[in-house]
Amino acid sequence: MSVRQLQPNMLWNHFADLNAIPRPSKKEERIIDFMLAFGLGLGLETHRDAVGNVIIKKPASQGMENRKIVVLQSHLDMVHQKNADTVFDFEQEGIRSFVDADWVKAAGTTLGADNGIGVAAIMSLLSSNDIPHPPLEALFTIDEETGMTGAIGLDGTLLQGEIMLNLDSEEHDELTIGCAGGINTNTGMHYRQEPLVEAADAWYLRVRGLKGGHSGIDIHLGRGNANKLMNRLLHDSGVRVAEIDGGGLRNAIPRESRAWIAIPRQGETAINQVLEDRKKAILREFLTIEPELEIVLEPAPRPEQVMASADQLTMTRAIAAMPNGVFRMSPDIPGLVETSTNLARVVVKDGEFTTLSLQRSSLESGKLEITEAVRAAFELAGAEVEHSGDYPGWAPNPNSAVLARMVQIYATLYGEKPKVAACHAGLECGIIGQHYPNMDMVSFGPTIRHPHSPDEKVHIGSVAKFWDYLLAILAQTPEKS
Repeated sequence: MSVRQLQPNMLWNHFADLNAIPRPSKKEERIIDFMLAFGLGLGLETHRDAVGNVIIKKPASQGMENRKIVVLQSHLDMVHQKNADTVFDFEQEGIRSFVDADWVKAAGTTLGADNGIGVAAIMSLLSSNDIPHPPLEALFTIDEETGMTGAIGLDGTLLQGEIMLNLDSEEHDELTIGCAGGINTNTGMHYRQEPLVEAADAWYLRVRGLKGGHSGIDIHLGRGNANKLMNRLLHDSGVRVAEIDGGGLRNAIPRESRAWIAIPRQGETAINQVLEDRKKAILREFLTIEPELEIVLEPAPRPEQVMASADQLTMTRAIAAMPNGVFRMSPDIPGLVETSTNLARVVVKDGEFTTLSLQRSSLESGKLEITEAVRAAFELAGAEVEHSGDYPGWAPNPNSAVLARMVQIYATLYGEKPKVAACHAGLECGIIGQHYPNMDMVSFGPTIRHPHSPDEKVHIGSVAKFWDYLLAILAQTPEKS
């Protein structure tokens, strides 16, 4: 069975249409044009604001003109990640999705269910002729995954809705009413290079096979960070480093890292023993949680230059000193990560050592504390540090009228109450709420597993449930005051 044959058929076909269009963060022009053509083709009021967000407005269906306006919000961009052995051009190719039992997956890449299912659901409502609904304002934001610049730059005059449904959550039985804020930390340092004059054998040292995942949602699972593991292998080991290329996007736990190294023949036996001992220790530590983890040496050409020994030691000390993973659990909400950090990217090449990391916290004070800890580790090493993409968290409102109505509707439909929670991921609700402070917001969605990784998948049955629930919410939207 193909994805286009699944039910609800209209939603899955819109999802397949979306996945035919490359839509990486910060390169959304094709998907923006697609959405503009979609709205205009339906004869609906369609706008593009100054930063590229698309707003499409649809009048209420007959008999529902007096209901409150509902804003339906999802983001257009998706995380582009692939397995190292997958040949795929994200700039030119559409995602190759397929049905695997109860799930939809992609062939060796991220699927784009985050947030394509939400976008497809909104498109289905906009294009339908027989679904009862209040006045709708569809808000499709850009660049959610790498900086939330679409939400940050949103025109605060284009929407009139009092209620917003964010369709970017990932548990079918959960309503999200709060999320963490975040900030990027970027570091850079020049290092000295010197000729590799000693007799040495050259290798590519690879850390691969890690699960990776979403650096907010999955950060508490204790998965391996390829950049930190590579540093454990290299630090004070006796190897000479020519290059390092580790990790990828700021919001994904790094799955792979490759270092181009030389092992001097004088001392080779001792160095190899150090690497072997560290490899065994790491594999033993992660045996349960990372069963596919591999640490391998592959022959490589001899590098002409390597990092100066003193600078190499400074670099590895800085990475070792940087905190990574969960920094503090919430004392108020059981099981919720309050503050975390993810060392997402490490690059050593041509005299430049750079890193990219993302810090998250549901408290502004916690975000400041973890950011300063990361800054200190690299400034002590002499690196330049800058921050970007700072966005606020979304403070939970347990007294939300929309939340109360949605809990009641869910209980009527399914015979039990949904979970009500905050999450450690970044949602756009907090930022949009700064532009529209009186808007009542709740986030929900289908079940998505392993977002931001090539293992991403969405549960088919949960998409049908999500769709039915969304229609019920819209059918019971309250009347205007």
